[in-house]
Amino acid sequence: MDKPASKDPLEGKTLEMLLNELVSWYGWEELGRHIRINCFIENPSIKSSLTFLRRTPWARSKVERLYLRTLKRKIREKKNADPAES
Repeated sequence: MDKPASKDPLEGKTLEMLLNELVSWYGWEELGRHIRINCFIENPSIKSSLTFLRRTPWARSKVERLYLRTLKRKIREKKNADPAES
């Protein structure tokens, strides 16, 4: 029997996927303003950020929360932009 689809938007997403999407949406500078951690402010890179986030649960949690907030906002904006598809 098929399992019902999960409603968790983080299921199946890796930390690297989340980080890449956030960087693509915001850029490093803006991401560093949203989450004030040095790996986003001083010489940022995906590799160094992943290393830090994997070792620092509180920072990873902040990234996940920002991702979820941003995802909800993007869904809302999409619905508002094209009400015919709702």
